[in-house]
Amino acid sequence: MILIFRVGLGYDVHAFAPGRALILGGVNIPYERGLLGHSDADVLIHALMDAMLGALALGDIGKHFPDTDERYRGISSVLLLKHVQELLSTEGYTVGNLDSIIVAQKPKLAPYIPEMRTNLARALDIDEAQVSVKATTTERLGFEGREEGISAQALILLLKS
Repeated sequence: MILIFRVGLGYDVHAFAPGRALILGGVNIPYERGLLGHSDADVLIHALMDAMLGALALGDIGKHFPDTDERYRGISSVLLLKHVQELLSTEGYTVGNLDSIIVAQKPKLAPYIPEMRTNLARALDIDEAQVSVKATTTERLGFEGREEGISAQALILLLKS
């Protein structure tokens, strides 16, 4: 059965860690801590890749980029996103639009969102108007509110090419 459109939902979370860069949406954000992970721990791109893979029922990022594989240690998640984009293209789909949200008490992310949108649009070969990135706090509730880490969610609409 050929589906005209498919929808995917992605979620990811990473704890803060000292001595690491904070990378979100491919943007290096000045902050005292980064996120713990095997790759660059870009929680936004990880959620987005899981949404893309899920929409096509291709598993998750752990299946495609296992943290036991040294090839992915410290790798830029933008490179991984480009690979997932190639899988999407091979399957005959293109991105209709995506909506995402980063949940973090700190740092304030609003100044970096335009660059995140640009990076995601470029990696996915789509127009920035098709990319939504938002950020919110939890009013100090939960692990994000206690400044223990950051989470992100992404929703994507894929269209048959």
